[in-house]
Amino acid sequence: MEQKLPEVITEEEIIKILKATNNVKHKLAFSLGFYECMRISEITNLKVENIDKQQKLIKIKQAKGHKDRNIPIAPEVINGLKHLPIDLTPRALQIAFKKKLKEVLDRTDLHFHSLRHSGITHYLTKKKWNSLEVQRLAGHSKISTTEIYTHISPQNLVNRMWEEN
Repeated sequence: MEQKLPEVITEEEIIKILKATNNVKHKLAFSLGFYECMRISEITNLKVENIDKQQKLIKIKQAKGHKDRNIPIAPEVINGLKHLPIDLTPRALQIAFKKKLKEVLDRTDLHFHSLRHSGITHYLTKKKWNSLEVQRLAGHSKISTTEIYTHISPQNLVNRMWEEN
């Protein structure tokens, strides 16, 4: 049975959403979801002491499966970390994201967790990270979970075919 591909947005679309977002806590949460591929619970539980700016790491404690993991701080996120802690409920972030998604992209088909899916897809397809790097970033225990996101669009294939050698 073929697995349904996750619905995603592009980096250009998240940038539009971020530019239209005035609430700094929402902006940080959306950025963490996309650029850090973090789950909503990881975002709402993130504390100032989980940030190591010297090593450029976010230390996620007791994530899914009660696992800890360290992930690199994305350049797009580092300045927003001064607004920690988020101090919002997961539901409040879900509502805020849905509202901005409708307002900016006129879409209603995505959820906050789609930011995580979008970020994973972004690192695999646009940034060309390998599956093992993205697996570590996402905190997937199985590489097969990460590989769900390696889908190639027909346009990607056309572009690849017509690239100059």
